[in-house]
Amino acid sequence: MTDTITLTGIIATDPRVVTTEAGLDIASFRLASTHRRFDRVKDEWVDGDTNWYTVTAFRALGANAGQSLHKGERVVVLGRLRVRAWEAGDKSGTTVEVDADAIGHDLRWGRSAFVRSTSAAAAPLGSSEAAAGGAAGDAATSPGAESPASSSGGWATDGGPAVDEQAPSAAGTPGEAARHEPADAVDRVGVPPF
Repeated sequence: MTDTITLTGIIATDPRVVTTEAGLDIASFRLASTHRRFDRVKDEWVDGDTNWYTVTAFRALGANAGQSLHKGERVVVLGRLRVRAWEAGDKSGTTVEVDADAIGHDLRWGRSAFVRSTSAAAAPLGSSEAAAGGAAGDAATSPGAESPASSSGGWATDGGPAVDEQAPSAAGTPGEAARHEPADAVDRVGVPPF
Protein backbone atom coordinates (compact mmCIF):
# COMPACT_ATOMS: atom_id res chain seq x y z
CA MET A 1 0.00 0.00 0.00
CA THR A 2 1.28 3.49 -0.87
CA ASP A 3 0.73 6.42 1.45
CA THR A 4 0.28 9.49 -0.74
CA ILE A 5 0.46 12.89 0.92
CA THR A 6 0.09 16.51 -0.21
CA LEU A 7 1.99 19.11 1.79
CA THR A 8 2.24 22.87 1.75
CA GLY A 9 5.11 24.55 3.49
CA ILE A 10 8.28 26.59 3.36
CA ILE A 11 11.59 25.27 2.03
CA ALA A 12 13.94 25.36 5.01
CA THR A 13 17.19 24.45 3.21
CA ASP A 14 18.43 25.14 -0.29
CA PRO A 15 17.87 22.03 -2.43
CA ARG A 16 20.98 19.88 -2.68
CA VAL A 17 21.34 18.11 -6.04
CA VAL A 18 23.53 15.04 -6.46
CA THR A 19 24.12 13.25 -9.75
CA THR A 20 24.97 9.56 -9.40
CA GLU A 21 27.55 7.76 -11.54
CA ALA A 22 24.67 6.37 -13.60
CA GLY A 23 23.48 9.93 -14.37
CA LEU A 24 20.47 9.95 -12.01
CA ASP A 25 19.72 13.41 -10.58
CA ILE A 26 18.56 13.42 -6.95
CA ALA A 27 17.47 16.61 -5.18
CA SER A 28 16.61 16.85 -1.49
CA PHE A 29 15.57 19.61 0.88
CA ARG A 30 13.89 20.09 4.24
CA LEU A 31 10.31 21.32 4.31
CA ALA A 32 8.66 23.02 7.28
CA SER A 33 4.88 22.75 7.37
CA THR A 34 3.08 24.71 10.07
CA HIS A 35 -0.62 24.28 10.76
CA ARG A 36 -2.43 27.58 11.25
CA ARG A 37 -5.77 27.97 12.93
CA PHE A 38 -8.07 30.84 13.81
CA ASP A 39 -8.24 31.55 17.55
CA ARG A 40 -11.71 32.97 18.21
CA VAL A 41 -10.77 34.17 21.69
CA LYS A 42 -7.81 36.27 20.42
CA ASP A 43 -9.63 36.99 17.12
CA GLU A 44 -6.46 36.23 15.10
CA TRP A 45 -4.64 33.47 13.27
CA VAL A 46 -2.11 31.55 15.37
CA ASP A 47 0.61 29.06 14.43
CA GLY A 48 0.35 25.48 15.58
CA ASP A 49 3.11 22.90 15.66
CA THR A 50 5.63 22.71 12.82
CA ASN A 51 6.15 19.36 11.11
CA TRP A 52 9.49 18.75 9.40
CA TYR A 53 9.88 16.61 6.28
CA THR A 54 12.82 15.59 4.10
CA VAL A 55 11.64 15.86 0.50
CA THR A 56 13.51 13.88 -2.17
CA ALA A 57 12.97 14.21 -5.93
CA PHE A 58 14.48 11.98 -8.61
CA ARG A 59 15.39 12.25 -12.32
CA ALA A 60 13.98 15.27 -14.22
CA LEU A 61 11.94 16.40 -11.22
CA GLY A 62 15.12 16.45 -9.14
CA ALA A 63 17.09 18.41 -11.75
CA ASN A 64 14.29 20.94 -12.24
CA ALA A 65 13.74 21.30 -8.48
CA GLY A 66 17.43 22.04 -7.99
CA GLN A 67 17.25 24.86 -10.54
CA SER A 68 13.84 26.25 -9.56
CA LEU A 69 13.52 26.07 -5.78
CA HIS A 70 15.24 28.13 -3.11
CA LYS A 71 15.24 28.40 0.66
CA GLY A 72 12.32 30.43 1.99
CA GLU A 73 9.93 29.76 -0.90
CA ARG A 74 6.47 28.34 -0.31
CA VAL A 75 5.76 25.13 -2.19
CA VAL A 76 3.21 22.37 -2.64
CA VAL A 77 4.60 18.82 -2.61
CA LEU A 78 2.77 15.64 -3.66
CA GLY A 79 4.48 12.35 -2.96
CA ARG A 80 4.78 9.08 -1.09
CA LEU A 81 5.26 9.22 2.68
CA ARG A 82 7.92 7.13 4.42
CA VAL A 83 8.41 7.11 8.19
CA ARG A 84 11.67 5.53 9.39
CA ALA A 85 13.19 4.89 12.79
CA TRP A 86 16.95 5.54 13.09
CA GLU A 87 19.71 4.97 15.60
CA ALA A 88 23.17 6.57 15.78
CA GLY A 89 25.14 5.45 18.80
CA ASP A 90 23.17 6.35 21.90
CA LYS A 91 20.71 8.57 19.96
CA SER A 92 17.58 7.43 18.19
CA GLY A 93 14.63 9.05 16.52
CA THR A 94 12.17 9.03 13.67
CA THR A 95 12.55 10.70 10.29
CA VAL A 96 9.66 11.53 7.99
CA GLU A 97 10.52 11.50 4.27
CA VAL A 98 8.51 12.27 1.16
CA ASP A 99 9.48 10.83 -2.24
CA ALA A 100 8.08 13.61 -4.42
CA ASP A 101 5.96 12.94 -7.49
CA ALA A 102 5.27 16.66 -8.07
CA ILE A 103 6.54 19.93 -6.64
CA GLY A 104 5.37 23.45 -7.42
CA HIS A 105 5.37 26.94 -6.00
CA ASP A 106 2.37 27.80 -3.82
CA LEU A 107 0.78 30.52 -5.94
CA ARG A 108 -1.36 31.73 -3.06
CA TRP A 109 1.76 33.57 -1.83
CA GLY A 110 3.28 34.87 -5.08
CA ARG A 111 3.80 34.46 -8.82
CA SER A 112 5.98 32.00 -10.68
CA ALA A 113 7.17 31.76 -14.28
CA PHE A 114 7.12 28.35 -15.97
CA VAL A 115 9.72 27.29 -18.51
CA ARG A 116 9.09 23.91 -20.09
CA SER A 117 12.03 21.53 -20.30
CA THR A 118 12.59 19.89 -23.66
CA SER A 119 14.69 17.00 -24.84
CA ALA A 120 16.90 19.54 -26.61
CA ALA A 121 17.66 21.21 -23.26
CA ALA A 122 21.33 20.32 -23.70
CA ALA A 123 21.58 22.80 -26.59
CA PRO A 124 22.73 26.30 -25.62
CA LEU A 125 19.84 28.75 -25.25
CA GLY A 126 21.36 31.12 -27.80
CA SER A 127 21.32 28.57 -30.62
CA SER A 128 18.79 28.83 -33.41
CA GLU A 129 17.66 25.30 -32.63
CA ALA A 130 16.71 26.19 -29.06
CA ALA A 131 15.04 29.41 -30.22
CA ALA A 132 12.83 27.40 -32.55
CA GLY A 133 11.72 25.21 -29.65
CA GLY A 134 13.13 21.94 -30.97
CA ALA A 135 15.09 20.36 -33.77
CA ALA A 136 15.73 22.45 -36.86
CA GLY A 137 13.30 21.53 -39.63
CA ASP A 138 10.68 20.17 -37.23
CA ALA A 139 7.33 20.76 -38.91
CA ALA A 140 5.58 21.45 -35.60
CA THR A 141 7.80 24.45 -34.85
CA SER A 142 8.37 25.90 -38.30
CA PRO A 143 6.68 29.26 -38.99
CA GLY A 144 3.19 28.89 -40.38
CA ALA A 145 2.78 25.27 -39.33
CA GLU A 146 0.13 24.35 -36.81
CA SER A 147 1.69 22.91 -33.68
CA PRO A 148 0.16 20.22 -31.52
CA ALA A 149 -0.22 22.85 -28.78
CA SER A 150 -2.32 25.17 -30.92
CA SER A 151 -4.48 22.33 -32.24
CA SER A 152 -5.35 21.31 -28.69
CA GLY A 153 -6.79 24.65 -27.65
CA GLY A 154 -3.55 26.17 -26.37
CA TRP A 155 -2.58 23.37 -24.02
CA ALA A 156 0.72 21.64 -24.56
CA THR A 157 0.63 18.00 -25.52
CA ASP A 158 3.33 15.38 -25.23
CA GLY A 159 4.06 15.75 -28.93
CA GLY A 160 5.19 19.38 -29.11
CA PRO A 161 6.14 22.62 -27.45
CA ALA A 162 3.77 24.77 -25.45
CA VAL A 163 2.30 27.82 -27.16
CA ASP A 164 4.64 30.21 -25.33
CA GLU A 165 7.70 28.26 -26.51
CA GLN A 166 7.04 28.61 -30.22
CA ALA A 167 9.24 30.94 -32.22
CA PRO A 168 7.31 34.16 -32.81
CA SER A 169 6.25 34.58 -36.43
CA ALA A 170 6.28 38.37 -36.16
CA ALA A 171 7.61 40.83 -33.60
CA GLY A 172 5.01 42.00 -31.15
CA THR A 173 2.77 38.94 -31.27
CA PRO A 174 0.72 38.23 -28.13
CA GLY A 175 2.76 35.07 -27.44
CA GLU A 176 6.00 37.07 -27.43
CA ALA A 177 4.59 39.81 -25.20
CA ALA A 178 3.16 37.28 -22.75
CA ARG A 179 6.48 35.48 -22.55
CA HIS A 180 8.46 38.64 -21.76
CA GLU A 181 5.91 40.85 -19.97
CA PRO A 182 3.46 38.73 -17.93
CA ALA A 183 2.03 41.74 -16.05
CA ASP A 184 1.18 43.44 -19.35
CA ALA A 185 -0.40 40.25 -20.63
CA VAL A 186 -2.68 40.11 -17.60
CA ASP A 187 -3.83 43.70 -18.20
CA ARG A 188 -4.53 43.02 -21.88
CA VAL A 189 -6.84 40.07 -21.23
CA GLY A 190 -8.82 41.98 -18.60
CA VAL A 191 -7.92 39.94 -15.53
CA PRO A 192 -7.88 42.26 -12.51
CA PRO A 193 -4.75 42.22 -10.35
CA PHE A 194 -5.01 40.90 -6.81
